Parts: sequence; structure tokens; C-alpha cells
Amino acid sequence: MRFPSSGRWLLPLPLIVLTTAAVAQVTGDETMRAALAPTASLRAVFLATNPMQGTVDPNTQEVAGPAADIAQELGRRIGVPVSIRPVPGVPAVIEAVKNGSADIGFLAYDATRAQQVAFTQAYVLGHNSYIVRADSPIHTLADADREGVRIGARDAVAVDLFLSRTLERAELVHLPRATTENEATRLVLMGEIDAYAANTERLAIAAASEPQIRVVEGSIMFAEQSVVVTQDNAAGLAHLNRFIDEIRASGFLQSMVERYGLAGVEVAPHGTR
Repeated sequence: MRFPSSGRWLLPLPLIVLTTAAVAQVTGDETMRAALAPTASLRAVFLATNPMQGTVDPNTQEVAGPAADIAQELGRRIGVPVSIRPVPGVPAVIEAVKNGSADIGFLAYDATRAQQVAFTQAYVLGHNSYIVRADSPIHTLADADREGVRIGARDAVAVDLFLSRTLERAELVHLPRATTENEATRLVLMGEIDAYAANTERLAIAAASEPQIRVVEGSIMFAEQSVVVTQDNAAGLAHLNRFIDEIRASGFLQSMVERYGLAGVEVAPHGTR
């Protein structure tokens, strides 16, 4: 688990509530507050297993990361306290937003998910690649899409959905959603799969702790990390898209990416998608 050495925002689990003097001083936009924080607090959820969104300290049960920073800044601007909690997978993020237990969620865009919740424009782009054995003949992304190659990915995550549509020769192995990078590394080392696909930040963490694997250079695809709301919350979606434009233009997003030092992550341009 990696944490930035400075500038981090720490949140105790299972529910984190931020109240600061700054919140009380901010007037906020009433229509934005009504659309995004109808209970007078901003309730957010993010993927507990995605380091591009947040990471949890196993000792202190505190979390730091981009999702936390963005939620905090949004709450500051509309003048409400923020609560944020990690959930175990994509379906849990979608369900929390749909059932009203969360006002916003953090997810990578995919067309199939967009049938259930509404996505903002991307705020950052997270690249995806493969880990392979150090002695693997796979040295480029093209090398992986060949007959006899077995590529593993966690079932129904963004890169799995993408590879399902684009692989021409390799076999895609849909791993359980609960598969960790340590377990995927073991599968690669044991030869049960030839490559494992995930976001580059996760792969870089795995490779740093296991010298017998390496990350293949390049990007299979970029995941458009976005904020989600219910499909009927058109006003909230419009406010969020303007908010993302503002924190991009102000340098907030760039500073966030640099502060957390995430591998294969860059600020998304305006209107991605």
C-alpha cells in the first residue's frame, strides 16, 4: 500500500465525515447544493481496490487519494460536510448511487455501466497494460494478442470489457472480481495465465514487490475516471461537469496527480468521450 509522503488527506473508515472551518465560511451555490447534496452533506463512494481512486492504510484504516481530494473540494465549494466510504466493487458503487445511499460515486466510464448511472466527463485518464513473467516472450502489447496466449483480467472491470471486444487471437480469462494483484502475480508465475491486464498503477505496485514479473510498456486503453450520479440527475451532472472544468483549469487536478505519484495517470482533456 503506497501513500504520498506529504499533502495527503486521511479519512478514517468505515464512514468519514469532514467538517472544517472553511466549510462553514463557504456560501456555496444553492442549486448545486440541492442537486448534489440534498441531505445537507455530500455522500461519496469509491472503489476500495482501485489505487487510482483511494488507498486504505491497513494499520490506521485511513484512506487517501484522488476521490477523497475531489469530494472534499466539491464539498468545500458548495458549503457542506463530506462523507466518503470505500465499497468492494463496481456493482456496489452503482447500487449505492442508484439507491440513494450515496450522492456521487467514482468509476471508470464504460458504455455498459452508462446504462445504469450517468457519467461526467473524465477528470483523469488511467492507462492499462499487462504484467508478464520476466522471461516472457511478450515484450509489446501486440505480442500478447497471439494464438495460445492466455490473458487474465478481473471480470467486468473496464479493461476486461475492452479486451472482450478487441482481442482477436489470445484467450481472455475472466478472473473473479475479488482477485488481487498478488493472486494475479501468482497465476502469472505459475504459468496459469501468460499475462494479467489491469491499470498501470496496480501493475507497477505488483512489479515493485516481485522481481520475477515486469510491466509491458505501452497502453492497452485508457480508463476515463469519472464521477457518477443517478441517470435522472441532469442538473447534478451539469454542475459536476462545470466543476471538473474548473478544477482542471485551476491546476487542482494536475497537482493531485503529481502529489499521489500514480503510474500511468494523466489529467484528462476537456470533454473526453
